[in-house]
Amino acid sequence: MTYYNRRRPGFYSLIVLILLFCPFSGFASGEKTEKFDPGTFIVSHITDSYGWHLAGEGEKSIGIPLPVILIDNGKPVFFMSNKFHHGHAAYHGYALGFTPETKGGIVKLGGEHSEYTGLLEENKTYLLDTQASLIDVSITKNVCALFISIILLSIIFLSVAKQYKRREGKAPKGLQSLLEPVILFIRDEIAIPSIGEKKYKKYLPYLLTLFFFILFNNLMGLIPIFPGGANLTGNLAVTGVLALLTFLITTFSGNKNYWKHIFNTPGVPWWLKFPVPLMPIVELIGIFTKPFVLMIRLFANITAGHIIILGFLGLIFIFGEMTPALGYGVSVVSIIFYLFMGLLELIVAFVQAFVFTLLTALYVGLAIEEHHEEAIPTSSTNENIEQKP
Repeated sequence: MTYYNRRRPGFYSLIVLILLFCPFSGFASGEKTEKFDPGTFIVSHITDSYGWHLAGEGEKSIGIPLPVILIDNGKPVFFMSNKFHHGHAAYHGYALGFTPETKGGIVKLGGEHSEYTGLLEENKTYLLDTQASLIDVSITKNVCALFISIILLSIIFLSVAKQYKRREGKAPKGLQSLLEPVILFIRDEIAIPSIGEKKYKKYLPYLLTLFFFILFNNLMGLIPIFPGGANLTGNLAVTGVLALLTFLITTFSGNKNYWKHIFNTPGVPWWLKFPVPLMPIVELIGIFTKPFVLMIRLFANITAGHIIILGFLGLIFIFGEMTPALGYGVSVVSIIFYLFMGLLELIVAFVQAFVFTLLTALYVGLAIEEHHEEAIPTSSTNENIEQKP
């Protein structure tokens, strides 16, 4: 009973702190603000951006500007993203896309505004330079998060490797004791059963890299403050590259038996192979659908979790526009669901990293599996066995 009473004030304090720091000022102060758009609110948080938003909204928002790097008809262009003023300004003719076709990217203004620098007026028409050939290699929020995760993961695992060298033969300590059970789990429960005890060592580094990279970025995406908050594993480009690496490793590791099963599947009637090669076509399609499913599964599960969490937070502002009292009342329920979904997302972060790594190991295991033929005893062998005393 004492344990229960000690924990309750902490829980209520957490709820109070979240309520205090939530941006309710828009509907609590009575100021006239723009109508809340839940779709824009959710999309802006789960998609990539040219700056790292920290706090506030609109012109009062605080963020970290990131480098904008463009190649305009072979000419390199470099400036910081704060020149765009949250999409309300142009810089030397470059602006954030403001049409449905260009939204989320950078465009080049044409005509008299080709070198324009200043605020973009809402009631004014701006032409786009259709002849411009822009190559965008900017350091966006997701790219920055990728660099941060690589640096942090490198620091963590290099320090663990040093501990292994210094404490050889001793019990694990610190980070080593935290990560060693996970590493052993990947080796003993995923790599060895899926690939085999003889060949798993060749692919274990890749499997460990996959698991920890996905897990680390899943967890970082759940942290609402810098350096967290980036939806890296909810980006199709990132999950696509991970799936492509698995596809390339599986394809180039495939042995003679693997390709034989694809082009001449044993145990299948001949009329499914000739004159129309139905089975080889199906098997070839399967080679490409496997990495595609890996890509979509990780993207969809991570993105769906973020959308649900942001949806609960959006309810606060939707009801808050009706009456401030209703907004504050709904906020309590929304934040409870937010905390519940946050706990579920922690589980999803581990599960998705595990599933992606497990399926990769299974695909590699199928590609390098050797053909085993059962020895059928002949009649002479049977006679020899019978003649033995």
